[in-house]
Amino acid sequence: MQTVECKDAVIESTMAAGGAVRRRAAPGLHWAGIPCALAAMLWQAPLVHADTLFDSLRGSWSGTGHIRYDNGQSEGIRCNAYYTGEGAKLRMAIRCNSGSTKVEIRGQLTAQGKRLTGTWEERTFNASGQATGSVSADKMKLSISGGGFKGSMQVASAGKKQTVTILTEGIRMKSVTVTLGKS
Repeated sequence: MQTVECKDAVIESTMAAGGAVRRRAAPGLHWAGIPCALAAMLWQAPLVHADTLFDSLRGSWSGTGHIRYDNGQSEGIRCNAYYTGEGAKLRMAIRCNSGSTKVEIRGQLTAQGKRLTGTWEERTFNASGQATGSVSADKMKLSISGGGFKGSMQVASAGKKQTVTILTEGIRMKSVTVTLGKS
């Protein structure tokens, strides 16, 4: 629960299950307290955006794309993605197969307002590290680093479609780009 106190008004905001925000004005809120109430609603907006994106991602997804290797070769891949978690927590598992390799990405993220922190790993190419980034209503951007590995991941969501783009340095996989639809 977060509380905003203004002259002649107290607004309490509580994040409910599923990301809904409940607000309650203390008794005696007068017209003079309306600007305070609006400020309290805007103050919570970043949390609502993160929960909205996380809520829209949760579930099963599948689709196709391309993987590119450090030697310049690329090939088509078929992927399944699974997102789970509640509220400001998101767990992801993305599994892709091409003609010659598998990609298996796992991550655990926590949103604090627009800021993301967590862990990320790719099991086939043995890369893992800490993830930091940002989230908005329709996109999350991550920077990943650890153990001689650097990378970035972006997930852009538009309704029942999402695009996942991963760029890496320090491992054989250089990039993965997939477009997924909700299963």
